[in-house]
Amino acid sequence: MNMRPDRIGLSVTLAMHALAAFALLSYAPARQALMQAAPIMIDLISPPKIETPKPTPPVELPKPRPVAKAIQQPTPSPLPVLTAPAEAPSPIVAPPAPPAPAAEAVVAPEPITPPVFNANYLDNPAPAYPPMSRRMHEEGKVILRVLVNPKGSADDVQVRASSGFARLDDAARDTVRRWKFVPAKRGADAVPAWVLIPVSFRLES
Repeated sequence: MNMRPDRIGLSVTLAMHALAAFALLSYAPARQALMQAAPIMIDLISPPKIETPKPTPPVELPKPRPVAKAIQQPTPSPLPVLTAPAEAPSPIVAPPAPPAPAAEAVVAPEPITPPVFNANYLDNPAPAYPPMSRRMHEEGKVILRVLVNPKGSADDVQVRASSGFARLDDAARDTVRRWKFVPAKRGADAVPAWVLIPVSFRLES
């Protein structure tokens, strides 16, 4: 790299000045003379101003309200209690009991006379013995429950107790259904009523 002649001359001049300064400083008498000749400058740095905080204005507290003094009312003196003299209780008079109602005369109903089926003038025939029952030697007793109407006829015929043979029961029921009866009576009036009729079947030996 080629350097310009003026720059070379400047570099040489600076180097020579530096060598001269170094020589002077390294020589003690010269260094003392320079120190005495050069004044010493001392800068005093003033401390920063501290701002005093402004005082806070006092806060006004609300004034206490005046407390009204309670006026004590005078306690009324207790009233005197007056006690009346005790009196004997008056006797309690009970009202007279109401008169008992007159007993009504209870009329007993007239008894009922049961129906009649065995009067001779009625001519009620005996049940016919079933031929098959004769051959089978069937015997027994049937009890029939018969409802007799006021006209003396049988409205209903029921087997209350069986003879043990259906043929005998049917023969007795069919015959009694055609019978005539003396109706039941209550006083002089004919009324319907039930009557039990026994019918026996026996073979002659």
